[in-house]
Formats: sequence, structure tokens, C-alpha cells
Amino acid sequence: MKNLALSARLTPWLFVLIWSTGFVAAKYGLPYAEPFTLLTYRNGLTLIVLFILMQANKSIWPKSGWAFIHLMVTGLLIHGIYLGGVFQAIKWDISIGLTAMIIGLQPLGMALIAGVILHERVSKKQWMGLIIGLIGLYLILFEKVDFAITGLFTNYSFWAVLAVFGSLVGISLGTIYQKRFCNDMDLISGTLVQYFGAFILCIVMSFYFENGDINWTNTFIVTLAWQVFGLSIGAVLLLMTMIKQDASARVGSYFYLVPALVAIQAWYLFGETMNLISIIGVLLIAFAVAMTTSNKSS
Repeated sequence: MKNLALSARLTPWLFVLIWSTGFVAAKYGLPYAEPFTLLTYRNGLTLIVLFILMQANKSIWPKSGWAFIHLMVTGLLIHGIYLGGVFQAIKWDISIGLTAMIIGLQPLGMALIAGVILHERVSKKQWMGLIIGLIGLYLILFEKVDFAITGLFTNYSFWAVLAVFGSLVGISLGTIYQKRFCNDMDLISGTLVQYFGAFILCIVMSFYFENGDINWTNTFIVTLAWQVFGLSIGAVLLLMTMIKQDASARVGSYFYLVPALVAIQAWYLFGETMNLISIIGVLLIAFAVAMTTSNKSS
């Protein structure tokens, strides 16, 4: 996978493009399967593909038992808790706008955690960029979300909102944990072990809380295939590469681009309106990412 390391400038933008399809893929797949049942199949098929890639690439297994444990914990957080919470919330009919708004807090959370746990220095310019990006995110979602407390909890159950916050904690902690304990992992075998940790969680959740039924329609099969090859393989390998190449605050800032790109896609594909406030939000996010990922510090 040396070719991924050679495209450090292209990697983040390709990641954002692929990762932004995640909500759409979940929305298409969940009418045909329950959340953790869908994720069990997704993770299981991903394990098979990664094992084949591992053999072809002659990747080596982690060298110690602790390395296995750290990788499994990372996988449980990123691929289990994060995706499980988002999928469950969407299944409970929470607004995708509200979900994106909550998950959009991740870069700030990652910067805070990185400073405390990893002792990474987050410059004033990076903090300013993170905050500007958060403002841009809220501008994009302003017309789609009822920001009144009564509005948030009238249309969406408390448990659905809590599930998204659980996802936020999972992806933030998982990314930091990856940077702290798994930064020297082999890209293929390490990701495989991570998915194995998530696979165990999803099997347990599906067995105890779901009936395991799937409606194998053409739409579901295509959606599942994209989730495996596009998201679980393509986007996640790109994310792992970014974490190894960059400081955590810079990696986190790219997540601000996801809701902006989703808003543009929704306007282009589904005719959803983008007013002046939304356009300003997109521009603010682009400016914030450029500021936060700048090599110059202050």
C-alpha cells in the first residue's frame, strides 16, 4: 500500500468524497435490514476482502498480543460504536441534518483530546480554523434543524439523539486511540484486526437485540457492496493513512467538509435548495480546512 503514502495531498480529498456517501448508503440499506445485522454482514464481508488483500500484499500480523488488543479496541470504537450509533439513529428516523450537526463536533473534540492525551500542540490558527468550520457547519444545517430544545426532542426520541452522541464519542476516541497506540500498524492487517473487533460487537448486538432478517433486494445488494468496497475498504484505509501521516487536529478538520459536500450533493441530486446562508457556510468550511491544515503554525 505504498502508493497511498505517495499521494498525501490527494488522500484527504478522496477520503472526504467517499466518506460523504456514508449517510446515503445507510439510508438506502436500513429499510432492508436492522442496523447491527447490516453491520455484521458489512464487517464480515470486509474481513474476507481484507484477508485476500493481506495475502496478496504479503502483510504481516501484529507482533504482540497488546497490539492485537489495541487494534481491536480502535475497531470497536470507530467501526462498531460510531457506525452502530449512526445506523441505529437513522433507523429510528432521526434527521440526517441533526446527525451531521452532532457528528460535526468531532474536530473540536479530537483537538481537545489530542492535546490532553497525546500532548499535541494545537496552534491558535488551528483553533480558529476549527471554530470557523463549526460555524460554517451550523450555517449549512440552520434551515434543516430546529435548534430549540423542545424541537430537538419532540420529533426525535431521546435514545436516537443519545445514539448519535455515542457515535461522536466513538469516532473521536477511536481516532485518538489509533494515533496513540496503533500508529505503527501494518495498514492491511491492522485494519483487518480492527474490523474483527467491530465484527464481534455487531454479532453480539444483532443476536441479543435484533431478529437478523434481511430483505435481499437488488438495492440492498448494491448498497452493501458499496459499503464494503467503497466505505469499509476504500475510505477507512484512506483514513488510517491520514492518521499516520498527519496530526490529529488536521485529520479531524477534514470531517468538516463532509456535511458541506453532502449538502451540495443533495442540491445537485435531489433538488434540495441551498440558500445564501448555506453557501456562506460551505465557503467558511473550505476556508477553515485550508487554515487548519496549513503547515505554518502560529
